[in-house]
Amino acid sequence: MTPATVILTVAAYLAALFAVAWYSGRRAGNAGFFTGGRRTPWWMAALAMIGAAMSGVTFISVPGSVAADAFSYMQMVLGFTVGQFVIAFVLVPLFYRLGVVSLYEYLDGRFGVSTHRTGAWFFFLSKMLGSALKVYVVCTVMQLLVFDHYGLPFWLNAAATMLLVWLYTQRGGVQSLIWTDTLKTLCLVAGLVLSIFFIARALGLSAGRTVDAVAASPFSRIFFFDDPSSDRYFWKMFFAGIFVLIAMTGLDQDMMQKNLSCATPRDAQKNIVLTAFCQIGVILLFLVLGVLLYLYMDRTGLPMPAKSDQVFPQVAVNGGLPLVVGVLFVVGLISSTWSAAGSALTALTTSFTFDLLGGSRRFDDRRLTRVRRRVHAGMACTMGVVILGFGFFGDDSVINLVYKVASYTYGPILGMFVFGMFTRFAVRDRWVPPVAVAAPVLSALVQAAALRWFGYRIGFELLIYNALFTVAGMLLIVKRHEK
Repeated sequence: MTPATVILTVAAYLAALFAVAWYSGRRAGNAGFFTGGRRTPWWMAALAMIGAAMSGVTFISVPGSVAADAFSYMQMVLGFTVGQFVIAFVLVPLFYRLGVVSLYEYLDGRFGVSTHRTGAWFFFLSKMLGSALKVYVVCTVMQLLVFDHYGLPFWLNAAATMLLVWLYTQRGGVQSLIWTDTLKTLCLVAGLVLSIFFIARALGLSAGRTVDAVAASPFSRIFFFDDPSSDRYFWKMFFAGIFVLIAMTGLDQDMMQKNLSCATPRDAQKNIVLTAFCQIGVILLFLVLGVLLYLYMDRTGLPMPAKSDQVFPQVAVNGGLPLVVGVLFVVGLISSTWSAAGSALTALTTSFTFDLLGGSRRFDDRRLTRVRRRVHAGMACTMGVVILGFGFFGDDSVINLVYKVASYTYGPILGMFVFGMFTRFAVRDRWVPPVAVAAPVLSALVQAAALRWFGYRIGFELLIYNALFTVAGMLLIVKRHEK
């Protein structure tokens, strides 16, 4: 696949993306930008959410992971499904009843302004680092496929990417994102299914024989009950999946902004339940694709890349498959990444405007529009700088460390919401920030101590420890004789 073909593919997708964004956001005001006007049909929100949970990192990492982790990720996906039901029937009614624009406004009413801002800053840090990392990973692929060929620097790659993301989201916000995420879902699922079809055909496998080949592969093992100390142990992954989904979707402004754009709580619940079941199928297809990729590499003698993330790109672009497979790979990669970045920009703009600047409490509608546009541009520039930072400093160890730190920040948010929803205690609001900072530090110490002293690996369930430390800390700062 030549660089010119990649450029034409990206240009065609961008034309469709900008057309959809312009059409859907042409009459969007502040209500449309922040909440979609709460007029989104539930089925469209469900289509948007299926793709919203996937990023470019998912697109290239999940298929490559099967060699090391088999299908163990499905254990976590089962937990995700339970978590979706908790979001639908516990969090959605709460947020609709309160009528919040930003989720973290709940913390203000429940505890006070310091807790509110603490939740918002933790979200800001996590989303900025996580989203910038996801865009960075894809920028490195585009650098390899296109920019290096023409001698163009990485900073131009990152700047062009963020400029395009800012352009297609700056007018419509959530109102546009619902439509563009729907486009992303259709492109992602179509690319995934067609990639499986073409690779299976290249292997000479019919549909039935493809199922048999995947089932016979040692990579297709799903359940791991044998070693409780392993990262892949079923109950660890299952319960971690529940709490990770609640924290990283139900308490994430980026994800919930789309769910809360539905007209009624019941519509939002139907959207979330449908998304939960569709997500199982989509992730299973990603894992099936991973098995087929390794079978194809073994059959054709393709050299194994240094990193598992490079398996899908290598087979799709340089594996001798029909050109359409490379085109599908590029479309899936670009659509998932730019949609995720646009969604993150909109959520960061909403949270910063309402949680940290006061939103509609401080500004009338006209001034709110000006503030929102400035914040949105500022978020795009900040994300671009973070991406350049990854490019300058980013070796694998640094990137993995930052990604883990970003994931830790959801623990305090989960702990604050759990404490607020399941107790009636009031706390000393000014002491919440130190508690929220201490929780991830203590969690990291526990993780290190468990591995050193007991040989026990704490994996994704670290989020649970993090939230528990936050709850325990808030119990220590309860106002006595007040509930």
